[in-house]
Amino acid sequence: MISWNNTLVVVTGAGGFIGSHLVEKLVGLGARVTAFVRYNSRNDPGVLYLNGGGKKPNVPVIAGDIRDLETVRSLTKDADVVFHLAALVGIPYSYLHATEVIETNAIGTLNVLNAAKDRSVRKVVITSTSEVYGSALYTPINETHPKQPQSPYSASKIAADALALSFYHAFDLPVAIVRPFNTYGPRQSDRAIIPTIISQALTTGQIRIGNTDATRDFTFVTDTVDGMLRVAESDRSIGQEINLGAGHEISIGSLAELIARLVGNGVRIHHDAQRLRPAKSEVVRLLSANSKARDLVGWTPKVSLKEGLGMTIDWIREHLNLYDPVTYRI
Repeated sequence: MISWNNTLVVVTGAGGFIGSHLVEKLVGLGARVTAFVRYNSRNDPGVLYLNGGGKKPNVPVIAGDIRDLETVRSLTKDADVVFHLAALVGIPYSYLHATEVIETNAIGTLNVLNAAKDRSVRKVVITSTSEVYGSALYTPINETHPKQPQSPYSASKIAADALALSFYHAFDLPVAIVRPFNTYGPRQSDRAIIPTIISQALTTGQIRIGNTDATRDFTFVTDTVDGMLRVAESDRSIGQEINLGAGHEISIGSLAELIARLVGNGVRIHHDAQRLRPAKSEVVRLLSANSKARDLVGWTPKVSLKEGLGMTIDWIREHLNLYDPVTYRI
């Protein structure tokens, strides 16, 4: 059992949406956090400092590339716990840049696992994705559902998860895999569907979306972070794959209608063929079974979709400069 006070924690992908929320939560719990972000010439830490109160978390920020093993080895020196979130997550981007996505997501994960093994890290939490399941063969989707690589992105994450489990079996590495289902909330980019819909609704009076029939299971970011912490804290999670999903599905069309009502601007919804995935790559239905998370680590989601959307709308309204509602982002 891990107690966070004064624990040395490394968070890769700390400049991302979920990673930034995780860093802030860990700092609040008294952990000594090192935030790893992807290097760029602007020294841009992503959304790490975009918290609600405007107070920067007092953590060292290390920039580099997760694909470089020596960088990762240096990063994990003396670490007690590693949360690995660094990844290229855009599915349309993976259609265009499959090699980069595979190298970052699979080889990057391999580097984290090798470094953690060599450094005798006490716990490694690997962040997966519900996309590894592809379109549901049955619902709710539990952790034994077959993996279906319907995009280069999902294939890269299936590979990363398999590597993590192999290190558990071969080297007894204390690793656990968390599998979020469509996390959303403040700071998420408009690459994702909810910020895309909200930013359009707030500024253009219309919502352009692709497949309106596909269903997703949305989980608010604070619930996802809580699940990740619980998985890290528990010895029962070692060697396990654990879904973090709300257990409720909604179609993208119904989601757009709900957001339009919450925004209240008389927003119109339009179909946009540019935003469709290739037919065999589209994940038609996602609905999480979350009983394993409840039974193993005591996790249940607390924030309803309507409540979470309200908080997300408020945040995006105050940060519209970060969004480009006209452009389809991949």
